[in-house]
Amino acid sequence: MTLYVSGLYAALSGLLLLGLSALVVLVRVKKNVGIGDGQQPSLIAAIRAQGNYVEYAPMVLLLLALAEVAKFEPMWLHILGIVWLVGRLLHAYGMVKAEGGVHLGRLVGILSTWAVLLLLSGINLYLWALN
Repeated sequence: MTLYVSGLYAALSGLLLLGLSALVVLVRVKKNVGIGDGQQPSLIAAIRAQGNYVEYAPMVLLLLALAEVAKFEPMWLHILGIVWLVGRLLHAYGMVKAEGGVHLGRLVGILSTWAVLLLLSGINLYLWALN
């Protein structure tokens, strides 16, 4: 059994996590805050963008891998993986750009994340019911 599709999106998700983590470090250096958020809106936003990503990534990637193991159509797994990554990028951009405030990227990002989570949950329930 190989997990080529979910492995690809896990790897790309790992790179995105590294980018978000680096952003937190850069903002920490810029704002001279070693621990905590220093009540700096830009640092709070960067920390939450990273944290929000980490809160969703494990479940989405697990559901993607489980659907792949159950031999769900790879093309749809790629579509869901792409929507997941683009949504997470938009969400992080919106969080950082608006320093946690309202931003279209943030809205589109979280809605796409929820859609992928809902679809993958439904797909896995459907695949479970087939057996």
